[in-house]
Amino acid sequence: MNNDIFDRLFEVLNQRKNSPPESSYTAKLMSRGTSKINSKITEEAAEVCEAALEDDREHLVYEICDLMFHTFVQAVHRGISLDDIRNELHRRFGTSGLEEKAGRGHK
Repeated sequence: MNNDIFDRLFEVLNQRKNSPPESSYTAKLMSRGTSKINSKITEEAAEVCEAALEDDREHLVYEICDLMFHTFVQAVHRGISLDDIRNELHRRFGTSGLEEKAGRGHK
């Protein structure tokens, strides 16, 4: 097993994906589907925004970790690997945000 915390987290999340819902919070959340996971991501994103307005760095770090965790739960639930995420970040690295946005085309 790799010692990178994200690799370890994705390994555990993939195990939970195939576990009975009663075995863990994560297994239960995944069993409830994309919409429920989305609700948790929305909740956690709001908590990050609220914590960012406070003068409490530890609380902000805590809430960011909650948001990342639930986002990663959604990734695993939808079959997205950590390598998929790493590859996309590598693709974007060094590209101006304006260039990347312009390359998407109009919706």
